[in-house]
Amino acid sequence: MKEVKDLSRKEAETELALLAQKIAAADTAYYQNDAPDLTDAEYDALKHRNTAIEVKFPDLVRIDSPSKRIGAAVQSKFNKIEHKFPMLSLGDVFSIAEVADFVMSVKRFLNVAGEAIDFMAEPKIDGLSFAARYENGVFISGATRGDGMVGEDITENLKTLKQLPLQLPQGVPEVLEVRGEVYMAKRDFLALNERNAAERKKLFANPRNAAAGSLRQLNPRITAERKLSLWAYTWGEVSERQWSTQAEFFNKLEEWGFPVNPLNNICHTLNDIEQNFRHIMEIRADLPYDIESTRLFDTYAAVGDCT
Repeated sequence: MKEVKDLSRKEAETELALLAQKIAAADTAYYQNDAPDLTDAEYDALKHRNTAIEVKFPDLVRIDSPSKRIGAAVQSKFNKIEHKFPMLSLGDVFSIAEVADFVMSVKRFLNVAGEAIDFMAEPKIDGLSFAARYENGVFISGATRGDGMVGEDITENLKTLKQLPLQLPQGVPEVLEVRGEVYMAKRDFLALNERNAAERKKLFANPRNAAAGSLRQLNPRITAERKLSLWAYTWGEVSERQWSTQAEFFNKLEEWGFPVNPLNNICHTLNDIEQNFRHIMEIRADLPYDIESTRLFDTYAAVGDCT
């Protein structure tokens, strides 16, 4: 395979079309069918090459470019819920130099080039994203990310998760959308596959597929039979922000009864960010749940925790 810098314009155009097709098929397998046919590393390599070619040939960026797409369209068997604010995906970087570039881009955006900025580092859980909407403290509806603009209605399925509060304490915003990740713990995944094997039912490839397949059921009773867990980590629509940083929001979530990952950590410097990543990689195998691939850093709109 040629290096991107050596591609002709025609070769780049042809490869971008092929990459769009391959990545779209992989997204369908992952997001809709809960049966990925590529490893995280293989998928990342395709996305990374697509981005590199688009950077060199910006006029060749396709309408259906993977860089413009989030997730996959909802399946027709589900009712749809439109997100008031898009549920965006995370970008990724593969070196500390790219992390440094990201930090500088945030400082430029905030016009604080010479000031220190705090970042919230969080493990990226390998599960299924969800949005839970509350009105006057009562859980009203839940949705998957879908294509980022429209998700699948999984309201009744989310109600079966014991960790999701259905009634929030007094004082919460009148409208509050909490977003997070539903996952299946490793031990619960193994137990499910053991039971399915004994009953000659479908075996899941990994905990993420098991979680997604369990949550995206037309019959909530099936979801209720599975042991699913969740972490809450951000917000969507909110009528009144009662916090000014990501750390303060996590405190609010815990006050309201949502589980918050204890590995979330404020980083004050670039070195803090790198060391946090190294620590997570050291303990990764011993975590009771899966986190996503060993990309150095998933870039996120971390300005919510800037001070």
